Amino acid sequence: MIKSYFIIAWRNLLKQPLFSVINILGLSMGIAFALLIGAFVWSELQVNRQLRNHERQFFLESDWKDPNMGNTITSVGPLARRLKEEYPNLVANYYRWDGITSVVSKGEKHFRENIQLGDSTLLSMFGFRLLHGDAGNALTQPFSVVVTEDIAIKYFGRTDVVGESISIQSFSGGLHAFSITGVLAPLTENAVTQLNPANHNQLYIPTNTFSYFGRTDFESWANLYLPSYVELQPGVTASDLAGPIKHLLAVNAPAQVKENLTVRPQSLQHYYLNANKGLAKRMLYTLAAIGLFIVLMALINFVNIAISSSGRRTREIGVRKVLGGLRSQLMVQFLAESFILVSLATAIAVAVYPLVAGAFAGLVGKPMPALNAFPLYFLALPLVLIILLSLLAGGYPAFVLSSLGTVTALKGKLKTVGGHIMLRKSLVAFQFSVALLVMVAAIIISQQVSYFFGQGLGYNKEYVVSSQVPRDWSRTGVQKMLQVRNEFARLPGVTDVSLSYEIPNGMNGGSPPVYPAGADSTTAIPMQAMVTDERYLATYQVSTSAGSFFEGHDRDSAKLVMNEQAIQALGFKNPQEAVGRQVRIPGDPTLFTIKGVTRNFHFGSMQATIPAIVFFNINFANTYRYLSFRLAPGKLG
Repeated sequence: MIKSYFIIAWRNLLKQPLFSVINILGLSMGIAFALLIGAFVWSELQVNRQLRNHERQFFLESDWKDPNMGNTITSVGPLARRLKEEYPNLVANYYRWDGITSVVSKGEKHFRENIQLGDSTLLSMFGFRLLHGDAGNALTQPFSVVVTEDIAIKYFGRTDVVGESISIQSFSGGLHAFSITGVLAPLTENAVTQLNPANHNQLYIPTNTFSYFGRTDFESWANLYLPSYVELQPGVTASDLAGPIKHLLAVNAPAQVKENLTVRPQSLQHYYLNANKGLAKRMLYTLAAIGLFIVLMALINFVNIAISSSGRRTREIGVRKVLGGLRSQLMVQFLAESFILVSLATAIAVAVYPLVAGAFAGLVGKPMPALNAFPLYFLALPLVLIILLSLLAGGYPAFVLSSLGTVTALKGKLKTVGGHIMLRKSLVAFQFSVALLVMVAAIIISQQVSYFFGQGLGYNKEYVVSSQVPRDWSRTGVQKMLQVRNEFARLPGVTDVSLSYEIPNGMNGGSPPVYPAGADSTTAIPMQAMVTDERYLATYQVSTSAGSFFEGHDRDSAKLVMNEQAIQALGFKNPQEAVGRQVRIPGDPTLFTIKGVTRNFHFGSMQATIPAIVFFNINFANTYRYLSFRLAPGKLG
């Protein structure tokens, strides 16, 4: 009996090819988009959940009284280790790391790579699997390195490279061979190796080699720049760490740190979704709503077509009722047709998924999971989807058309034609209303995007490229690098070059508190520090509002430059009043003179307010990381 329903249903669909094709294609496109959105949402929910014991792992997040005093995603250097050592009943394991970039070489291949300098607990704590090597001792020997599969293929053309060596450049320009002791299996997205887009690390070096890169403050309580993780013992909660963290900071941290810093353990399995004020979570809610909306629109389209074609089915219904057909049989018949149609649409959508996943990945900026990446229980989802959509899409013909009286159906007239017209009008009005709403939203979003990209950053980023350089942070090293800068400036197509520690990417080197000379040091305002040469403003085309920027003759003087936000924070009425005034930094005997004031510019994300910024002369601070080049238009090739 059931078989005959499907045979008749199939024949009826073939009799109306246009109706069938339109419905199948419409539904399949809607389902395909919903599948893409659902797959992306699922993949985002899996971030950090592939880590071993992820439900007991926590990220130590810093909450500063003044956001300019430190980074949220980094913590005090020794804190995680000391929690493990002094409270083993609470903390089972820990991991800390520092991210750097350096030139990696093998033969004729030389590339600048992101490197993670971290504790030897990386593999044991998070359960990262090795394709080659022994996870138990891969990060125990000095000058050893664990690399990703991509790095192994990039430098050797294969993955079985344990025992091979690569050369890594120190910040002073020296080279040293590092023995490869492990090759990581492909990593799922996580907040350990990919904490943010700027830290997608692919080489991992243990702490016993940090001195080679000049990292000697890993265990200093004044080091506020290490992302840190702890794994709790079973049954321990994050609130149990509040007291130990507060105690360790009170006993060991500098006064300014313990007075202004609160460290809160954040669940690693939820950290990705809750970071940046829940940005990822809000995005997922929005995408899920869009997916449901697309399927709903496809269903409404189906019902509209079903209503428009209902007149052709009335005589069929009348004849079948005259021959003894029951309403329940008619209902099953219509639902069977809907089931076949939705099944075909779902099958097409699943077949289309691999073909369009790449394009969708380009749209969302992340790779999409392959069909075989989903858990086995996902196999039931298409069937559930088919049943649900069949009931929703076939509900109208099944429950309304089957209820027509025999005589009315034989005459080919709908007794409730007004009701059908009203239903169609309501559905069409709903579609147009939603379309209008989407159009208005698109216009608003477009205007917001145009405003975002059209707003002045305060500097000109066009034709500016930056490159990290070897570091010799001595007076001689700085002078040598400035000579290199001058040589680059003479190249055709290069209009200006600047040597600095920071570039406008939000990654500053520190946040010194500054207060006017003669005032109470407790009134000091934390500011974003920028260490630059005298060509920085010219290279980035930042304008001044008062005074002047650094010049060659004041290389060794204790002069500094601030932006307008910093001047305002210090209480000066205007930039002109601030020029020539003196300021101090708590604990530093230097008396600094404000040489000039720059216009405000966005140092980091435009979502954040412009911070107070203070510029130090590179010859005074003797630190640098970047050469920034302003290229002449048309000379990029």
